[in-house]
Amino acid sequence: MTKHRDTEAIHCAEGADPVATPLLMPIHQTSTFLFANTAELEAYQAGKSAKDIYSRYGNPTIRATERKIAALEHADAALLVSSGMAAVSTALFGLLRAGDELVCSAAIYGGTMQLIRSFLEKFGVQARFVPIERFEDPAALLGEKTRLVWFETPINPTLRCIDIAAVAAACRARHVISVIDNTFASPVNQSPLELGVDLVMHSATKYLNGHSDVTAGALVGGAEMIKTLGPARKLLGGMLDPGAAFLVARGIKTLGVRMERHNQNAMAVATWLEANPAVSRVFYPGLPSHPDYAIARRQMRGFSGMVTFEVAAGYAGASRFFDRIQVFKRAASLGGVDSLVSLPVLTSQWGFSDAELKDAGVTRGMVRLSVGIEHIDDLIADLDQALR
Repeated sequence: MTKHRDTEAIHCAEGADPVATPLLMPIHQTSTFLFANTAELEAYQAGKSAKDIYSRYGNPTIRATERKIAALEHADAALLVSSGMAAVSTALFGLLRAGDELVCSAAIYGGTMQLIRSFLEKFGVQARFVPIERFEDPAALLGEKTRLVWFETPINPTLRCIDIAAVAAACRARHVISVIDNTFASPVNQSPLELGVDLVMHSATKYLNGHSDVTAGALVGGAEMIKTLGPARKLLGGMLDPGAAFLVARGIKTLGVRMERHNQNAMAVATWLEANPAVSRVFYPGLPSHPDYAIARRQMRGFSGMVTFEVAAGYAGASRFFDRIQVFKRAASLGGVDSLVSLPVLTSQWGFSDAELKDAGVTRGMVRLSVGIEHIDDLIADLDQALR
């Protein structure tokens, strides 16, 4: 059939090249997929076809990246979504219903706490926030209506650590779902599924991507758990764009070597800060002075790139340090190759009451560092001039 130039411009040369064998994962940058006939579409709707129909439901680039993430956590499957908070909402809305109780550490990422209080409680889920110290006896945290326990370790921003295996065992004994935010550790440093946890959440924006150029999230677990969460991702609309999924997959290729440098640099920074008279306290799981050092050594292979410390001069001193720092960049995120600095009371814990800050272990003189992979001498020199 003869086509006009305008029609040719739209239809000519579209679709995958059938003879290409690319080294890298192709980006299937399409919102929708083609069917040859009615029979193919009927087979898809009946669940008898592996074809895709629409990228909010599934996409080959997304699935390839999910396989990489699942492999990192030694898991059956993973779900990739558009942000860390999309992962949180997909998990909580996908697993909880009105009347269920959610037990959550009082020391968690501020966005997670706000989601629970702003939305889940409005829909009839009862949330109970408990101090980290009560996680020393996790069985005592569980009530008759407890459906899910949510925690993170190391915790943002205090880097306190919770015994993962103990929480997982207590939850399994009572048929309660355990979910951990493993963002700060990364799969290189910590494997919660192998310690018995049911579901792992990542802000893939951070270490998994590692280059601060994409926003993404992931949920990782057993095949049935991930299958259960699939409809929540589909209907909440949190699917990641294929181009962004490609960037996450690209970042994962260098995760191992990046984390080795993050771990080394952060340990050196934490050790240097602990000896500095302008610093009143350093929080880093790899330091023997850390209150959870024994737990961290037992469940972590490396202590990651996050270091938090308190400036002796309080908020005023932390503010002066923040304004003077040069190599470390003032930004709210973490986990990239660039070193970043933030003040928790102005970022992750912004808007918290004094009581909430106390429960989270956050002080107004606290500084959080995401230690990158620059040369350690330059990082130490920058910290030194800023603290002086």
